[in-house]
Amino acid sequence: MKLYNTLSRKVEEFEPIDKKRVKIYTCGPTVYSEAHVGNFTAYVYWDLLVRVLRMNGFVEDRVLNITDVGHLASDADDGEDKMEKGAKREGVTVWQIAEKYMEGFLADFRALGLIEPTQICRATDFIKEDLELVEALDKKGLIYETSDGLYYDTAKFPDYADLARLDLENLRAGARVEYNEEKRNVADFAVWKWVRDGEDHAMQWEYRGKMGYPGWHLECATIIHERLGETIDIHCGGIDHIPVHHTNEIAELEGAYGTKMANFWVHNNFITIDGQKISKSLGNVYSFKDLKEKGFSPLDYKMWVLQGHYQSERNFSFQDLQAAQVRLKNYKNFAALRWQGVERGDFREVRERMLKYLNNNLNSAGALAELDRVAGGEIAPTEDFVEFLDRVFGLGLAETTGDISEEIKAKILERARAKGKKDYKLADKLREEILEEGVELLDGKDGVRWRYA
Repeated sequence: MKLYNTLSRKVEEFEPIDKKRVKIYTCGPTVYSEAHVGNFTAYVYWDLLVRVLRMNGFVEDRVLNITDVGHLASDADDGEDKMEKGAKREGVTVWQIAEKYMEGFLADFRALGLIEPTQICRATDFIKEDLELVEALDKKGLIYETSDGLYYDTAKFPDYADLARLDLENLRAGARVEYNEEKRNVADFAVWKWVRDGEDHAMQWEYRGKMGYPGWHLECATIIHERLGETIDIHCGGIDHIPVHHTNEIAELEGAYGTKMANFWVHNNFITIDGQKISKSLGNVYSFKDLKEKGFSPLDYKMWVLQGHYQSERNFSFQDLQAAQVRLKNYKNFAALRWQGVERGDFREVRERMLKYLNNNLNSAGALAELDRVAGGEIAPTEDFVEFLDRVFGLGLAETTGDISEEIKAKILERARAKGKKDYKLADKLREEILEEGVELLDGKDGVRWRYA
C-alpha cells in the first residue's frame, strides 16, 4: 500500500509503527454552522483510506476532533470567533450552537455510510490537558507573553518550516496572519489567548489568574498526545491546513515532548462548485438537505467524490452529480442481477485489479473504471464480490439491492398473465404501476427481468 506523504513530497510505501494497529488523526469540523458538501469531500476520502487499510489487514485507531471552541474566523490570531458568530446569528448560546451542529454533522456523516472513528473528541473536553501542554512549552522556553496571550516563539523551533517548505526569511509580516507588533517573529502564533476588556467570549477558562481560551492549533496537538500517544502513523487534513494549522501543531507537540508527531501527512485538495469557490455570498453552499430537494441522496454525492482523486482539485456541478447518480444506479442493478437467476461470474481478477489501484495512493477512479467493465454486462456478481464492493466503497450495494417486494412480484406475475390473455392495456397499466415503485421491467426472449429505475 502506497500513500503520498506531504512531509517528503513523494509517494511512499506505507508501513505502520505497529504491524497491525494504525494510529490516524483526522482534522474535524468547527461546529458553528451546517456542514456543506465541500466539507464532506475530505471525510469520504478518509473513509476510503480506512477501508483500504482494512483490506490490507490493518486495524485503525482513528481519532476525529470536534472543534467547539476558540476557532477564529481565519488563520489569524485576531478576529471574530466562529462559535460566537454562530451563536449571535441564531440568538442562542455557544454551547447550544456546538451541540446542534455537532449532531447535524454526525447525522450527515452516518448518512454517507462512513465508518465512525474509534474516538470522537470535543475540544472543550480537553482544556485541562491543553494547559498541561502550555506548561510543557513554557518549561522548554518556547512561549512568551504579550498583552493578548501566550505566543509560540517559532525561532526556537528549528524544524518549523519543514512541512510547508516555508521561506521564513522572506515571509512578509501579515502574509499568513494579521501582524501583531508584540510578536517576536512574523510566524509566531497564539497558544493561549487572554479575554480582553470588552471582548464578548462566552467560552473561557482561568489560567495564571486570568481568563482565556485555547488557540485553535492547541486542541489537535493535545488530543493526539492524549488519545494516540507519541508519533502517530497518519495525520489527515485539507491542503489549506499545511502552512499554518498543521505546521503549528507540529511545533507545539514536537516542541513540548521532543518526539515526531506523524510519519505520514496526507492532505486532500479543494472542490469548487461550477468553477467557483464555495461561498454563501455566491449562493453555492449546498447541504445534503439541499441535495435531497433536488432529488439526490448522500450516497449519490459519495459516488461523485469517489470518482476523483483526493489530491486533485475537483469541480462539482449538478450535471456531474446526476451522472454519478446514474453510475451508482448501474452498480445497484449489477448487484441486483444475483436475485434474478442470472449466471454468476468469477470476478476474482477484477477484484485484484481494483485493489491494485486502491493500494496505489487510493486511486478510487481507476478501481471504479475496472468495475465499470463488468457492471454493464449480463453476468451476475457473487455475494462475496458485492460484499467486497461495499467493504471498499461503502455504497450500500448489499443492503439496497435485495430482492424486490412480494407485492411487486405479484404484479409482475399478474402482468405476465394479462399478456398471455393479450390484455395489453392491463399489462401496460401494471408495468407503469411497477415503474412508479422504482422498478423497471425488461422483456426479453428468456422472459422478464427487472432493474432499479
